[in-house]
Amino acid sequence: MPRDTAYLEIADALRKRILAAEWPVGARLPSRARFAEEYAVGQSVAQRAMELLIIEGFLEGRAGSGTYIRVPRKRMRIPRSRLRRLSGPGGRDNGGGTWQARSKARTPAPERIAGRLAISTGDPCVHTSYAFLAEGRPVETCESWEPMAVTDRTPVVLPESGPLKGAGVIERMRSIGVTVVSATEIPRPARATQTQANLLNISVGDLITEIERTHYASDGRPVETADIVIADRRAEVAYEITFA
Repeated sequence: MPRDTAYLEIADALRKRILAAEWPVGARLPSRARFAEEYAVGQSVAQRAMELLIIEGFLEGRAGSGTYIRVPRKRMRIPRSRLRRLSGPGGRDNGGGTWQARSKARTPAPERIAGRLAISTGDPCVHTSYAFLAEGRPVETCESWEPMAVTDRTPVVLPESGPLKGAGVIERMRSIGVTVVSATEIPRPARATQTQANLLNISVGDLITEIERTHYASDGRPVETADIVIADRRAEVAYEITFA
């Protein structure tokens, strides 16, 4: 098989075997070494095929135990676009869900956050922790940081209180004369750490999507940065691209 498509062909073959009920729901699958030998590929190729089926919801990986057949799940879709970002950390208009938030002012900026905000390590920020829940289950978390040099002594210093409570970065900044003109988002696939697993009520090592987001003002200043984490088993990210 061509090296760059081998895992797709193996995933397709395993998918057909799963749909044909070769293994019942809840059954533990043979090891990746077994599949690698069966399909004459390296173990990394077999692992990649199994990870694809985990993403699709056919399989479930259990840390220290193995990979199991599960009932295919329907994941919710989290849209990401310019308009969606107007409404909050992860698109506040996600249907059927609720947001929880907690803000703390004058939080010293950690080094990595200070670098993203072009401020000095330890400079005071407003740090807001968000959690998005759907059907009572955590789907997404967001750790947002705003330099207090931008919002201090204004009505919008705390994102989740005041006259523009929950309005989103762009609208809040506009109200104090700061025009946000762009944002960058860097998505990365990852495995859940212990802390992330606890927050999202998933297992350590489960697949997640991490998004590093930063908003920029018209003068080039970063005015907000955030680390967004989405549980892959519960949601997928969809980027909406418009052409005007």
